[in-house]
Amino acid sequence: MALGLGWGLTQPLGKLATSTGYQPFGLIFWQLVICTVVLGALSLARGKGLVFSRQALIFALVVAVLGTLVPNATFYTSIQHLPSGIMSILISAVPILSFPIALALGMDRVSLRRIAGLGLGLIGVAMIAAPGAGLPGHLLVFLPLALVGPLFYAMEANYVARTGTGGMDAVQAMFMASLVGMILCLPVTLATGQWIDPRGVWGVAEWGLIGSSFVHALCYAGYVWLAARAGAVFTAQCSYLVTGAGVVWAMLLLGERLPPLAWAALVVMLSGVALVRPRATPHAQGE
Repeated sequence: MALGLGWGLTQPLGKLATSTGYQPFGLIFWQLVICTVVLGALSLARGKGLVFSRQALIFALVVAVLGTLVPNATFYTSIQHLPSGIMSILISAVPILSFPIALALGMDRVSLRRIAGLGLGLIGVAMIAAPGAGLPGHLLVFLPLALVGPLFYAMEANYVARTGTGGMDAVQAMFMASLVGMILCLPVTLATGQWIDPRGVWGVAEWGLIGSSFVHALCYAGYVWLAARAGAVFTAQCSYLVTGAGVVWAMLLLGERLPPLAWAALVVMLSGVALVRPRATPHAQGE
């Protein structure tokens, strides 16, 4: 519940961060700086620092790319053009996309119920693209781009569920991933001319980035902790609340209103998520 409510808030805050024209890699770099500081402080307060084992470094590199650099680049690009509420609906595709990936990796079994859920997810995306969902035709090109983030989050969740966190706890793991991501992002930011100078007066965009980054750091650590213990498909169920909370936060903070067809797409997408989710076992319930 905490992950869903927190991550739902990052959607409208992310839109505010792009409101003055800041570009993706500049925003990602400073987001990673804030995440590194927050998670580093938490790690040090708990008496745990960086881990330089081969396993830990590979984990940090993979998670930095799958969980931050690629999905955040597509998120910031997409949310400049798409309503925050629509982006929140699309994020619910994470568990739907997680299932076929887990299936391909031999981490899950074929299930007609989950296949039906996957089909409902695709129908939901098609409904968002349909006339009457509130998206002008020239913005439809950003829908596939907006789905890249959920796809990479699904890949990341399966990776964590399969390999663990490289011998680190969740906070250490995300501290390492944020630090590695920051190092990788800096030259890209400078080379593409997307550097953001933090000096000067801070406005809505700057505070939106700061707020989003703090919430993201805490939620990300919680997500990795849960994925390592409960599995990728189960952990992705926080998308239920990410979606609902994101739509409500967008209404409260941005004044957005979704048309009826978009609300219908939300119901269809969440129905697909409900079918994709694994059934609880007595062992899992005991945990």
